[in-house]
Amino acid sequence: MTLPEEVRSGCERTARSARSVRIDLEALGALDPGPPPELDRRRHHLDAPPDEVAAYFLTLDTINFGSGWFPTLRKRRTEDGTAVSGYFTVAWSLADRFRAAGPWSNAELRAMRTEEIADTLGQSRDHELMALFAQALRQLGSFLGERAPHDVVAQAHGSAARLARDLAHGMALFDDRGFWKRAQIVPSNLALAGVATFHDVDELTIFADNLVPHVLRCDGVLVYSDGLAALIDAGRPLRFGAQEREIRACAVHACRQLALRLGISERELDHRLWTRGQDPAYKARPRHRCRTVYY
Repeated sequence: MTLPEEVRSGCERTARSARSVRIDLEALGALDPGPPPELDRRRHHLDAPPDEVAAYFLTLDTINFGSGWFPTLRKRRTEDGTAVSGYFTVAWSLADRFRAAGPWSNAELRAMRTEEIADTLGQSRDHELMALFAQALRQLGSFLGERAPHDVVAQAHGSAARLARDLAHGMALFDDRGFWKRAQIVPSNLALAGVATFHDVDELTIFADNLVPHVLRCDGVLVYSDGLAALIDAGRPLRFGAQEREIRACAVHACRQLALRLGISERELDHRLWTRGQDPAYKARPRHRCRTVYY
């Protein structure tokens, strides 16, 4: 099996035996995910040579986790004072660093300190998530060794699934077993940015996090048990375990069916639903929060 096939197979098994989450097939059949979005050029580093853009997305996706801590981050704001999301706070701040100074060298990544990444992202130096980000970037530097990001891509021989597996096997904080969210999003983002081509990129699954399942819940596709719903609606953190895995697995399985009905790839569907989740109506309702290094 390829890595995406493993994700689909495992998530289908979990969805079929889930006790706290179910998929409403009628709501699934009626769901319109909206038009395909584009990458935000202001908050991502896109206007640069391909090698630098590839380095940016590999670096960003290495620290593209921590949604369980996002309510405690110091959010960046637009000109009108509106706070952006935790993800865009990180992506935008990292983009500004790349625009000003370019990518970190592999040696600099291997020596990354909590204080440096905290200052880069405009966060408190004693924030727990900044220490985890520094750890993740040190792992990236070790994984790269003397290679550039485009070398890692080239060694996947045009396969998004192989690149995802290489990342998952090469860095412990990418090894989100059964979902491999961040390992899969790297080739997808490289393809979206136009700096890499993969013959199997549309075989990737959705990138199971806490926002796409939240959108599916708000739209009636995912239905939670009374106990799980009450826990999430109260804003209480969810343990990393069975219920959290059921939420993500049911999202993967539902999106597989929806993508087949719509005739689009699962990764495109993910991008549509994730973008939809930026709407204030979705943000107003609590989503599940789990303090994990995987999303």
